[in-house]
Formats: sequence, structure tokens, C-alpha cells
Amino acid sequence: MTKGQTRSVMAILQARMGSSRLPGKMLLPIYGEKGALELMLERVRRARLLDRTVVATTVSAQDDPLEKLCARLGVPCFRGSEDDVLDRYYQAAIRHGPASVIVRLTGDCPLHDGRVIDEAVQSFLSQHVHYLSNAWPPVYPDGLDTEVFWFTALETAWKEARLKSEREHVTPYIRNHPERFRIGHIPARKDLSALRWTLDEPRDLQFIRAVFARLGDREFGFEDVLSLLEREPGLGDMNAGMQRNEGYLKSLREDHQS
Repeated sequence: MTKGQTRSVMAILQARMGSSRLPGKMLLPIYGEKGALELMLERVRRARLLDRTVVATTVSAQDDPLEKLCARLGVPCFRGSEDDVLDRYYQAAIRHGPASVIVRLTGDCPLHDGRVIDEAVQSFLSQHVHYLSNAWPPVYPDGLDTEVFWFTALETAWKEARLKSEREHVTPYIRNHPERFRIGHIPARKDLSALRWTLDEPRDLQFIRAVFARLGDREFGFEDVLSLLEREPGLGDMNAGMQRNEGYLKSLREDHQS
């Protein structure tokens, strides 16, 4: 960012209907008729440090309903590559930019918290790094993942990344080259990474529905979910013991096989 430019922070939220483990998961009803994507967009909008939010989905016809939902909610929607998600992010940033800072979110996190996003953005800016995440290493429950990076870092990755895992999961190229990019971390806190609040399996859907049934769609934060789990520890057992970042680990195995 050159002197005199205004810093702009854009959240790009990737979402698609295709899922081998939970087909159509973005629109499956969770609270009333609201599905994961709609609930997450409501919660992301509470982040104060985001200037705009864009949904990045694919050109597949099965994702047409996501574009229609975005139109109804007044949220910009970009459609791009199904498999090259890094290209989808870069093209979305170009189409809906300019933005100097990109926040990467995934649509399968309907319990996300705008304050968690703000914390990540603030930490990123104060640490003067190229990339920061609360998921590498994990700090929060799976389902509150937030990555923040400069657009210039995204552009470099877009130009140079070659591995399937680096194209599919957007940011591994940056993390894989610490000699080129300064990597920041969220300050140490209680390790909550064993908790699973993401939406990827039928058991996850059961858990998330149970949380919203008890807390509604009011402006509850992740601390409220923690308090709920302390009162009702059985809720967390619904989807306990499942592997974090399973898709990324699968891509890494495919890298080694190719």
C-alpha cells in the first residue's frame, strides 16, 4: 500500500453447495428457514473492521441458489473456478476491489463471531505481518477460522502456487514460504481447538441446530456458546472426535501421490 492510499478490508467468504458428506449444506435449514450461509453473513456483518463482504462461489449450476440468496440479502457474489479456489479468491478480489487487506472465511461456519474477525484483523495490522490466522496454529474452536493477509500476498500466491493443496486451499503457499512472508499469530489464550463448531457432517448439523435452538439468532458471541456447553456438556458430544482440516490433509496426501 503506497503512501496516501486508504486501507480497505474485504472479507471473501467461500461457499458451495457440493459436499460429499453433507450435500447442499449451505442452505439446509438451521434456525427457522435460515441456513448456514445466511446465518453466517448476518454474523460476519457485525464485524466492525470489515469494509465489505463478498461471497465467492462456483460457476456450477448447483450453486445458482447461493447467488440468488446473495441477491436477496444484498451481498455481492462472485462466481469462479470450482477447484482452483485460489484463483476464485484472486478474481473475486479484483472484481470487487480494490482492497488492500483480504479476510478469508468459509461458509460452513454459521457460529462465527464478528468480534473474533475483528481481533484477527486488529492483530494482523498491529503485528505488521503479511499473513495471520487463528487456525495456524489453531486457537479457537474449529468453525471460527479467520485468515487475514495483504492482497499483494494473495497475488503472489496466485501467480506462483503450483501444488493442488495450494490452489484448492488458498493460503498454504504463503505459509509454506516463511522466508518470503512474515507470518503472524493470535496471542496465546486458552486452547479451544478441540471443540468442533463447523458444518461438514450430519452430526455437525445436529449440534449447530441445537445451539441456535437454545440461543436464537440474537447477537450471541463465541463466549455464549462456551457458556452453553458448560451448562449442557452433552451438546458437545454430538460431533466430538472428528478430525480437523480433513479436506486439507487429503489434498496434502494427493500432493505426495502426484
